[in-house]
Amino acid sequence: MNRKTIFLLSVVVLSAACFFTGCQSPKPPPGSSAAQSMRNNCYSLLHQLLQDQQNVSMLRFIKREHSDVRNLINRIATTSGASSKLLEEFARQDHSIDLKAIRLPPGETAVRKAIASTKEKEILGQSGNEFELTLLLTQTEALSYAWHLAKIAGQNDSQPDRARALAGVSKDMQHLYDDVFAMLLAKSQSSVTNSSKTL
Repeated sequence: MNRKTIFLLSVVVLSAACFFTGCQSPKPPPGSSAAQSMRNNCYSLLHQLLQDQQNVSMLRFIKREHSDVRNLINRIATTSGASSKLLEEFARQDHSIDLKAIRLPPGETAVRKAIASTKEKEILGQSGNEFELTLLLTQTEALSYAWHLAKIAGQNDSQPDRARALAGVSKDMQHLYDDVFAMLLAKSQSSVTNSSKTL
């Protein structure tokens, strides 16, 4: 896999902010066609995001992070990979689940690509603390989006076992988000302190 592909896989998560309109409609009753459509849309967006996230640890082959950041990124990649496989298993067992039902309007697709391109250029030019802070920031966006996507998908799944599993995925993403946010805050404060000492 070349450098550009790896970075596109990692920075595409920054487009999370562009996705939030995708699942904001009032929740239809579970089991209805509207609920199934929303479920499939959320499943698809979540599956795409998790597949991107499971590759984020590949940055270690290109960039150097401190061990605490590297370990956390590896946890994110591992958890995302397991969650992605869970969705694929659901789709194998139930053919009404469509993991390709993303249905983004062309304008939103274009904006996502533009954001990914911009962030790719930024990350390619960064190193050290700046790179780590940018990476952690992208992860807060991606994990928050995954957390809420899994929650909405579960609320619109009529199968109790799947709904519970998706609630578990949502919790996993929330816990990872909390860990990333705490690390981002600590490293931001550390950067400010170090900058002050050099003045």
